[in-house]
Amino acid sequence: MKKKTTLIGILVAGVAFLFVAAALQAGTTVSDVIKMQNKIYESHEKGIVEFTHKKHFTDYGAGCGDCHHDDKGQPLTDLKEGDDVQGCAECHSKPGELKGRDARGKSKAEKLEYHANALHDNCKDCHREYNKKNKTKAAPTTCTKCHPKE
Repeated sequence: MKKKTTLIGILVAGVAFLFVAAALQAGTTVSDVIKMQNKIYESHEKGIVEFTHKKHFTDYGAGCGDCHHDDKGQPLTDLKEGDDVQGCAECHSKPGELKGRDARGKSKAEKLEYHANALHDNCKDCHREYNKKNKTKAAPTTCTKCHPKE
């Protein structure tokens, strides 16, 4: 009887361990399509960009670090699906884009404080590089190709 109770106790503990391990491993669920809408804006002038992880990761071979980076702009190459990451606006917290006369004399770091500058620089630079490397124009580089009409 004592062996049976001990065996059941070990079995229950083992099952409980598996559930806890699975919960810890799960991390954050990564949505395939992310609306790049952010609370730092009171309103948006253009349609909200919808980013798809699958398209970028599977179809184009982009890694997590191509978008997600540290405070020095270095790619977070050790990320894996489900890891928690900060949103862009955590660091690029000024709404809008600094351009034209307003951008004159500003350093790159000052420009990157603006949310739209950071996103546009990251996305457009990657898209231009992809197009050049693949001799195509498939990756969008203009406003209307990423921002849908409202």
